[in-house]
Amino acid sequence: MKRSNFRGIIFCVFLALAVFIVFGQTVRHDFVNYDDEEYFSANPHILSGLNWTSIRWALATTYASNWHPLTWWSLMADVQFFGPGPFGPHLTNLLFHAANTLLVFLVLRRLTGASARSAIVAALFALHPLHVESVAWISERKDVLSAFFGLLTLLMYARYAQQQSRVESRESKAGTPSPRPSPVRRERETLDSRHSTLDYSLALVFFALGLMSKSMLVTLPFVMLLLDYWPLRRIPFSPLTSLGRRSEAKTPHLSPLKPLLLEKLPFLALSAASSVITLYAQKNAVQPLAHIAMDARAANAVDSYVLYLGKMFWPLNLAIPYPHPGYGNSALFFVSALVLAAITIAAIRLDRRFPFLITGWFWYLGMLIPVIGIIQVGMQAMADRYTYLPLIGIFIILVWTAAEALGSCRHGKIAASIATALCLAACGAQSIRQLQYWSNSEALFQHAIRVTTNNDIAHYNLGEFYLKTNRLDEAVQNFRQAIKIRPDYDDALNNLGIALALEGHLDEALASVREAIRYEPGKADAYYNLGYVFVRQHKLDEAAAAFSEALRLKQDYPEAHNNLATVLLMQGHREAAIEHYRQALRWNPNHEGAKRQLVRLGALPPE
Repeated sequence: MKRSNFRGIIFCVFLALAVFIVFGQTVRHDFVNYDDEEYFSANPHILSGLNWTSIRWALATTYASNWHPLTWWSLMADVQFFGPGPFGPHLTNLLFHAANTLLVFLVLRRLTGASARSAIVAALFALHPLHVESVAWISERKDVLSAFFGLLTLLMYARYAQQQSRVESRESKAGTPSPRPSPVRRERETLDSRHSTLDYSLALVFFALGLMSKSMLVTLPFVMLLLDYWPLRRIPFSPLTSLGRRSEAKTPHLSPLKPLLLEKLPFLALSAASSVITLYAQKNAVQPLAHIAMDARAANAVDSYVLYLGKMFWPLNLAIPYPHPGYGNSALFFVSALVLAAITIAAIRLDRRFPFLITGWFWYLGMLIPVIGIIQVGMQAMADRYTYLPLIGIFIILVWTAAEALGSCRHGKIAASIATALCLAACGAQSIRQLQYWSNSEALFQHAIRVTTNNDIAHYNLGEFYLKTNRLDEAVQNFRQAIKIRPDYDDALNNLGIALALEGHLDEALASVREAIRYEPGKADAYYNLGYVFVRQHKLDEAAAAFSEALRLKQDYPEAHNNLATVLLMQGHREAAIEHYRQALRWNPNHEGAKRQLVRLGALPPE
């Protein structure tokens, strides 16, 4: 075995161990009540496991404002192999993060040949606290899964590009091709061509799979072009540094770029298709300009670029979500714009000596574009999970710059080793601490409320947790606080109504749910809760109408089917009740209440 291969194996072993040591605790974590119900624990399509019906559903649906069938299929596979509990999806997220860490190392080593530097970048990727959200949150399966296929895309592209460079190098050395090449040379060229075609095809397939996991990969073709410049050196000049130089103005710069751009066209076509599908899927989640004005979005985007860098260097007070202020802070915007401009100018000016600066910096800027908030989806200002792949560019800059700076020092290697060990130890320790907040919903959102201000979503989710654990006073308190921050928060009004109903304040509960419907008349959950309050008031006709409206808005709603069946049974409509109990079981095969009633009614044999 070659020494370089042995070192690579050792690096891979240590990287994998580091991931499992730091992130292994996640397999003992519970679900959190922030999207996990939609994505897993209360999604009947997922809980039914892998079958033709659920597979077709995943391919056709834009549920949860996304089109990512591969993500749905992977979650269905977790149910199939591990059951409906949180252990399976947490374990799978952990395994994908470990695989992604190894892929970061393999991609960079393939591109640069620098094993030690690539391993340090991979270790930073593996252990950084900003990546806790992507790994510990079951709903972010789409993040780790898309990253897996995105990194495989880059690995196959690196193989293809290096193969192409070798072919071009042989042709340039040979000059005019011989009219009768030797059989050995002809066979070698044929084999190289086959390998090159296969690698390119695999890159395209992996890219498509990545987009089917999460559309954030749409800017990956731009990253490929950056890699063509450094470290692949397929572009013999920097388009940025050559701008404005008279001596180079006559150089036909587009000539070497043209074939590189042409080979990206299939990838760009997939990116364009994914963007269109995503815009369609997120049409109901995109915030209108009336909620968040364009100047506030632009200011928040500039601020976020710099705030992510700040959190990378000082990863304290991490939370989910970070509330959007709804307006721009002029002082912060001015400072952030200056910082971005200074780093960009420095990267361009120092490009000839340190070409990795342009690749790393524009990797970071470019990969964040889809989620930087110009098209605002949701109400968060920023999110730690968005840095999962973009920060690789910054890690490259830090590691390569440190290696260049310390390499010329007398004791540079010793200093670099000590600094690296301390940095990675600090990242690992902070990640372990941050992971503890993800153990359950209460810990997560209590922490978010402590470290952020006016966090209506955190108050709402904490209230929802208390509601489900029958801590009604705390639930009411948190729902009221969420509504105080955002008066038109229909979900908080809706759940406040349920909490008040459980406390016996039925008139106040009814008013709260109706207020929720006034703000958002198209939500099935509000009509479901309205029906529940009517049941508590013994108004069965009104309850049946409310549950029926919930089912009109959302057919695959097992709880609404179950409750409507119960109301129908109370009204004496036995056959109609049995049908709705069966529908409840159809959409949730594990619905114990519906099973029990069907057995009692003689419509289902006892187990």
